[in-house]
Amino acid sequence: MQSADIVSVKELDLNGKKVFIRCDFNVPQDEFLNITDDRRIRSAIPTIRYCLDNGCSVILASHLGRPKELSQKYSLEPIAKRLARLLNKEVVMAKDVIGKDAKTKAANLKPTEILMLENLRFEKGETKNDEELAKELASMADVYVNDAFGVCHRVHASVEAITKFFDNNHKGAGFLLLREISFANNLLKHPARPFVAVVGGSKVSGKLQALRNLINKVDKLIIGGGMAFTFLKALEFDIGDSLLEEELIDEAKAILARGKELGVKVYLPVDVAVARTCSSDALMSYVPTQEIPNGFMGLDIGPATGKLFREALSDAQTIWWNGPMGVFEIEKFSKGSMKMSHFIGDSHATTIIGGGDTADVVARSGEADEMTFISTGGGASLELIEGKELPGVKPLRVKEGEL
Repeated sequence: MQSADIVSVKELDLNGKKVFIRCDFNVPQDEFLNITDDRRIRSAIPTIRYCLDNGCSVILASHLGRPKELSQKYSLEPIAKRLARLLNKEVVMAKDVIGKDAKTKAANLKPTEILMLENLRFEKGETKNDEELAKELASMADVYVNDAFGVCHRVHASVEAITKFFDNNHKGAGFLLLREISFANNLLKHPARPFVAVVGGSKVSGKLQALRNLINKVDKLIIGGGMAFTFLKALEFDIGDSLLEEELIDEAKAILARGKELGVKVYLPVDVAVARTCSSDALMSYVPTQEIPNGFMGLDIGPATGKLFREALSDAQTIWWNGPMGVFEIEKFSKGSMKMSHFIGDSHATTIIGGGDTADVVARSGEADEMTFISTGGGASLELIEGKELPGVKPLRVKEGEL
């Protein structure tokens, strides 16, 4: 799976064209709609600047959240303002997605001007991969560029269906998308060894295929977070009221057995932070994993586990991390995730962070600048590691002799 056969924005004739760029501006906001982390907006700037430098007029499209109805809360207006400040350039805001306002503003857009469409998910057809919506979006521009890695695993109108309305000379991938794919490919094909995968988060089910794929490629596998309890249960530990996916115990056993067969060292927590409830006012204590009391649940890794995991990472040359070590949103259960972030940030390895919650942990711990690469997409990054072809990327590939 080479990124070489994906058409890059650099290979397209952009001169003076109208370019539709699908971005991923799904950024976190506080209760006052202030953007709390603009990394995804900043990540799109190289592609936007490249198009502007080629005399293009640029139409930007993104979703934000999961709106059930048209609401100011989900408007892309704050994103347009932040982008205008980062680019030091006006960003015209459309009042709708494919309505009269958007169409008129798109038609009147002059070279080097930028238009931001309203939240794509205000249109019901976006998540249904509706071809009519895709056709309307495509009609506004001459060229389509996908730079929204975070949604490339979704079969949505602005990601997949829209590509049917542009030929190979008029559609391609932006710089962020190409970078994400090349990092994932190189990670799996040519990692510097020892290669250590750190996998956390609440559920095994969401990461099962990635674990199956990784166990054949890594030298060590560190498992934390809620998913660790299904593995501990597979080893016949009593886990109290901790999170358990009973139906996946056999899968967990199979992954542990495969690790043993291949000589891959699998590390599980040796102590955990437990409490009766998952809340900030719950009384917390640390216990060995063999001694989780009935009625208590494990909500973070303990200090001994932190030391064990740090030791396991000490000789790593490549580290891939996806998923927190505990319920990091609650401060008293965030220590394990923060420590893991510091250990990985301090290491001399090539460090690749799967997006989503893991990127959030890294930002909170202040280690973002220490990481080699932080993916902008949690689900998409995971599917690449699983070895899947992303539906948003597939239409941007060309067969030999086509372009």
